[in-house]
Amino acid sequence: MTAAGPTRAERRRNTEQRILAAARELFAERGFERTTIRAVASAAQVDPALVMQYFGSKQELFSQAVRISVAGAEAEGRPRAGGPEALTDSLLASLGMKIGGLPEASLAMLRSMLTHPEAAEAARTALGHQITELAAAISAGPEVDHRAEDARLRAALAVATMVGVTIGHQLLGIDDLRRASPEEIAAALRPALHALVTGAE
Repeated sequence: MTAAGPTRAERRRNTEQRILAAARELFAERGFERTTIRAVASAAQVDPALVMQYFGSKQELFSQAVRISVAGAEAEGRPRAGGPEALTDSLLASLGMKIGGLPEASLAMLRSMLTHPEAAEAARTALGHQITELAAAISAGPEVDHRAEDARLRAALAVATMVGVTIGHQLLGIDDLRRASPEEIAAALRPALHALVTGAE
């Protein structure tokens, strides 16, 4: 008795995943504007009409391709509980993961966010959650000013700093950042992030 092959639903899911994987790779490499449905179909080894049948448009394909990265970005940026030192360590650990290599879905979102509204909104959503959680952790610390608006501003500055370093390292390939080890980058950034966490002058 021979084993049954994959069902039609399983074949469809496998094809969808193959298309999404190809789309993430191309969006990460080229951004939204320069990625075409035809190129995605070629990379996934399917007919372009099938990509349109499954996803309807390049916009929807992009939305599905980066959706995983939003949840991942929120989880990566979640600060650990503890005092200012632990909070600073958590931020630097998160940055270390990012400069060590981002998933293709995250790279696709970052590369496209300045030119495409969907990517910009996805990035704002993920970063907004990170800022809210970091501000709450800052406000809960014993050594900080408890004004909520000040905590949110400092959280936003800390997150923006980390985004800038990530973009400079991963997308722009700034030589000085590329030459530095993650440990060297963390050591140089620690005083600034610690000051933002504690509000110290």
